[in-house]
Amino acid sequence: MGKVKSGSILLSLLLLFLLDGRLESQGPVTAASDSGLKVILLGTAGGPTFNAQRLGIATLVLAGQERLLFDCGRGMTTGMAALAINPADVTKVFLTHLHSDHIISLPELYLFPWASQGRNKPLQVWGPDGTRSMLKHLQEAFAFDIHVRGDVDEKFPPQGIKVVATDIRQGVVYEANGVKVTAFLVDHGPVKPAFGYRVDYRAHSVVLSGDTKPTDNLIRFSQGVDLLIHELGRSKQDPLLEGPPDELLPGSRQTRGQAKTIADHHTDGVEAGRVLQRAQPKLAVFSHAPVVSAATLALVRQNYAGPVEFGEDLMTIEVGDTVSVHRFVQPKR
Repeated sequence: MGKVKSGSILLSLLLLFLLDGRLESQGPVTAASDSGLKVILLGTAGGPTFNAQRLGIATLVLAGQERLLFDCGRGMTTGMAALAINPADVTKVFLTHLHSDHIISLPELYLFPWASQGRNKPLQVWGPDGTRSMLKHLQEAFAFDIHVRGDVDEKFPPQGIKVVATDIRQGVVYEANGVKVTAFLVDHGPVKPAFGYRVDYRAHSVVLSGDTKPTDNLIRFSQGVDLLIHELGRSKQDPLLEGPPDELLPGSRQTRGQAKTIADHHTDGVEAGRVLQRAQPKLAVFSHAPVVSAATLALVRQNYAGPVEFGEDLMTIEVGDTVSVHRFVQPKR
């Protein structure tokens, strides 16, 4: 734990570690102070993959008493349990896009807190076109469970299983209790629309890039932000991407052409450095990043010398007059 400084990145690389899969509570997470924001990386893994050590992409932003969840990646609620966060208290969800790795835990967040944790208010979900339809069909898919638990057996409160879903456009999508959430368009290749989000609270700000190639729109919304959480993909100059597109990558069932297509829809280390150089955040944190290495940092450093961190599952970042990073520590047995 410590204040972010330009020279901290080498130390942070040495301290990088992976969760060992035995997530336990280290005490309840408190709300953010009135003067700042608290950002929790519930999961940071990239892509629709299975990984015993990393959870899927999901970020929780605490602003005063507001709890705002951005994306719902695999194992997200396991991350909440590790930090003693009651998922019944997380009722406002913002989706960057509808790729499965960003929404796979949404059914769990919808159903389980109502059936076991006492949620008695609707789940609110904002996202791109298709969000309302997805939530409608989700309710239909689980109609039996909802009926039995709500009308026949336990009779849990009907308000707790309701959904208020909104298909959004660029602009302010939520504003209450001094918190403003602004959605902005990003470029995720053929996945359209795809959004990033900016959260403003009491003169402090956080931007979440979502999945995107480098885009001027993200830079515009990120100018001088306190914290920029940016995705990171594999290098587009990776030698493994060169060669016949139909060949399988070594040790993979993915073809070289498929891997190259995926890389083209994301931001690699060199490009991320250019983005950060233009945006000039107080701190940049890479999340939804399959690549974490000194080599990746070297690519970023070709264009950017400012403070950066590689995000870890359950990392907490305090945003106030200073920006502080707190790494998750496994409780002693």
